[in-house]
Amino acid sequence: MIDRQLLEVLACPENGEGVLLAEDTVIDDLNRKIHAGQLVNRAGEKVTEPISGGLIRRDRRYLYVIRDDIPVMLVEQAIPLEGLLDER
Repeated sequence: MIDRQLLEVLACPENGEGVLLAEDTVIDDLNRKIHAGQLVNRAGEKVTEPISGGLIRRDRRYLYVIRDDIPVMLVEQAIPLEGLLDER
């Protein structure tokens, strides 16, 4: 779990926007897409490992995966959320 103080200072490396902790329902939706082989990151690489958490950019366009309690804040590793949050 991400410390609240850390969450307050983390920002998207692309545009400096703040991030929010992803809801469990979003993580569940992403994991279903990963299991079905339907999820790619911004670099166009297929995401194959299930995720346990993530940080959503405040504009809700991208999710940065949290692995082993460490946010992976790399632009090319971000997961586009277009369509995913609208489907819910």
